[in-house]
Amino acid sequence: MDERFAFLAEWYDPSAALLRRYQLLYYPKDGSVEMFDMKNQRTFLRRTKFDELHPEDLFVGNRVNIFSRQLNLTGYGDQYTANKLGSKKERTLAMIKPDAVTKVGNIIQMIYDANLIVTKAKMTKLTWKQAADFYMEHQSKSFFNNLVQFVSSGPVVAMELMGNEAVTTWRKVLGPTDSGVAQKDAANSLRGQFGTDGTKNAGHGSDSLASAARELEFFFPSTTGHGPSNTAKYSDCTCCIIKPHAISEALTGKILKSIIENGFEISALQMFNMDRVNAEEFLEVYKGVAAEYTNMVDELCSGPCMALEIHATDAPRTFREFCGPADPEIARHLRPATLRALYGKNKVQNAIHCTDLPEDGILEYHDFQYFQ
Repeated sequence: MDERFAFLAEWYDPSAALLRRYQLLYYPKDGSVEMFDMKNQRTFLRRTKFDELHPEDLFVGNRVNIFSRQLNLTGYGDQYTANKLGSKKERTLAMIKPDAVTKVGNIIQMIYDANLIVTKAKMTKLTWKQAADFYMEHQSKSFFNNLVQFVSSGPVVAMELMGNEAVTTWRKVLGPTDSGVAQKDAANSLRGQFGTDGTKNAGHGSDSLASAARELEFFFPSTTGHGPSNTAKYSDCTCCIIKPHAISEALTGKILKSIIENGFEISALQMFNMDRVNAEEFLEVYKGVAAEYTNMVDELCSGPCMALEIHATDAPRTFREFCGPADPEIARHLRPATLRALYGKNKVQNAIHCTDLPEDGILEYHDFQYFQ
C-alpha cells in the first residue's frame, strides 16, 4: 500500500451553518488527497491528485484549502501519522527587538532557511508594564530595567514559529545572547549580524516548551482578546497584502526586504487567515470588473496571508507603482524591478495585493483588522 498520512479536519459550511468533520488522507507518493465524511460514514472525495497541498502544510492547527474548502486540521487521524509527522513538531515564540525591526525581511528569510515556518506574526509596541510582565522571570536581575526600557522603546515583531525542534532550532539561529560573543563565535547568526550588545541583541527566543507556551499566549491569546495591539497609524499609508501562495513559497522575507530597501516604512504587520465570506467582501470592488474575481477570492482564502500598512509620502501612488502591473508577465517586460515582476506567477498569484485608489488605503488596512 502507498504511504498515507491521515488527519482529522473540520470545515464550516456557511450555507447550512454547520461544522462538518472529515478524515483527510494525503498520499505523498503522488500528492493525491482523499476525504471521508465522518458523520455520514462515506467517501466525500475519491483519491484525487492535488498539487496545491505540500507535506510541510500538514500539521495540527494549520488551515489548508482543498478545492475551495478551507479545512482546519484538528488532530492526527492515526498513530502512524502522529508518530511520523508529530513527534518533533514544536511551536516557539520569536520576537524581533526594536533594534532589528528594519531587518524583518532578512530575519524571516533566516527562519525559512532553518526549515521553520511562521504561523502567526504581529508588529506591536509594548508598554513598559507589558514588557515587564513579559520578562517577569528576570525581575531580580541587574539588567531587568534596561531590558524592559529597551524592548518598550519601539515596535517589535512577535511570531509563532513551527517546525522540528523549533525551540532549539530558533535559538541556534539567534546565536549567543551577547552580540559581541555572537560576532566572534557565530558571525552568521542573527545576533552576530544585527545585534549590538547583551540587551540590544536583535531578537528573543523561548528557552523551553513551557516558556514558549506562556510567551505565545502573551502575544497571541487562545481565549479572549488579541494580546498587545498592533502598530497601525491609519494616516499617510496604504495597504499591502502578501498573498498565501507567496507565503507558502517562502517569499515573505524577500518581499519585506525589497519593500524596506526601496524606502518604504512598514508601520504595521499582521498575519491573517481569511474565510471565503470575508475574502469576497474585501475584494467586492473587483466583482463584475475582473474576470479573475472568483480565482482571486480562492487565492486570498487558500492559506495565511500577511497584511502590511505601508507608510510613506503619497503612499498609495508610490507603492502601487513599486508593485507593478497586476500581470507579472507584463511586469517582467515593462517593469522588471517591481514586486510582481520579481515574485509573481500569474494574474491571480501575483504575490501581493495593493490598494488601487488613494482613498482606500486606510480603509483596506482597517478592514483587515476587522476580519481577524
